[in-house]
Amino acid sequence: MATLKDATAIAGIGQTAFAKRLPESEKTLACRAILAALDDAGIAPSEVDGFASYTMEETDEVEVAKAIGAGDVTFFSKVGYGGGGSCATLGHLAAAIATGQASVGVAWRSRKRGSGPRPWKNTAVQLPTPAQWTRPYGLLRPADEIGMLARRYMHEYGATRDHLFNVALACRNRANQNPDAIMYDRPLTREMYMTSRWISEPLCLFDNCLETDGALACVIVSAERARDCRQKPVYLHSVAQGLPAQHHGMVNYWNDDPLTGPAWAAARQLWKQADFGPDDVHVAQIYDAFTPLVPLSLEGYGFCARGEGGAFTEGGALESGGRLPVNTGGGGLSEAYVHGFNLITEGVKQLRGTSTAQVPDAATCLVTAGEGVPTSAVLLRS
Repeated sequence: MATLKDATAIAGIGQTAFAKRLPESEKTLACRAILAALDDAGIAPSEVDGFASYTMEETDEVEVAKAIGAGDVTFFSKVGYGGGGSCATLGHLAAAIATGQASVGVAWRSRKRGSGPRPWKNTAVQLPTPAQWTRPYGLLRPADEIGMLARRYMHEYGATRDHLFNVALACRNRANQNPDAIMYDRPLTREMYMTSRWISEPLCLFDNCLETDGALACVIVSAERARDCRQKPVYLHSVAQGLPAQHHGMVNYWNDDPLTGPAWAAARQLWKQADFGPDDVHVAQIYDAFTPLVPLSLEGYGFCARGEGGAFTEGGALESGGRLPVNTGGGGLSEAYVHGFNLITEGVKQLRGTSTAQVPDAATCLVTAGEGVPTSAVLLRS
């Protein structure tokens, strides 16, 4: 069976500053991140002929291509479901490059969530059909929906707030090592966590991701070309998307088991195409819009058995030097929340050996997109 295994590589990464409020427009931020990624790879903007981003991205390939000075564009796509789309943008470009539809692809995400409106505040827009069955009854925000899943998980498997704190602390500790992180100089203690205000019980303030302005991008080329680029290539070993049967976004009402979300569907496809398994992953960047998504993803991607995700976090397992160091730049909880794209760039930094919280000799990395919505994941290797 033909696969995309190691056929393409990430040759360049770029990002803007992260902040609660940046003065530039989302288009300007996008172009700055893309140009930085191209410069990182040593590739001229005029060579870009492929683009991939999210359906929720407000900038589009037409305006971006003009602004950066791209040539003729022969492939462009957008992936749905917000945070679930990050890794899929890489998969789309990898497929296009491997089949000759493009030669230099750019994936990006630009967002002004820190200074801009929350998407669910616009009451003038007709609710999508699934939301018509949830929002009138109080599930207004993603935090409310994930809070309900978290409560069920805690009830069924004995997970505790200490387990969620372990996730928040690991991300904050890594952000404290990362000068680019919003929470770089702001340590987190257990007392701070346990006494913070509720956002949607059982989720407190520190169980929720940041609200961030910023943009990131990466450049994908063929594996052959990547070996001649400016930076050490990071290969896309396996890429997958996942949408489980009878899925209902965030809450998974209609599944036989709401706690086996999209991660499980993506993981089966991801590992089927890979030459290694969960035990061979040296570092992971796991989507963390909310702390409960990490133990759920640990189970979905096979790092532990069903119901053991909370216990997996004990004993510093997610910290540097632990069983599985995660979100080594600080993740969405403590570096920046740009729909998970900073998890991709941090994975690249780990395999280049340039992370601010470098895992010694890291050669494999799992990056996941949003659990709770149709999702995607990528296995990177050096």
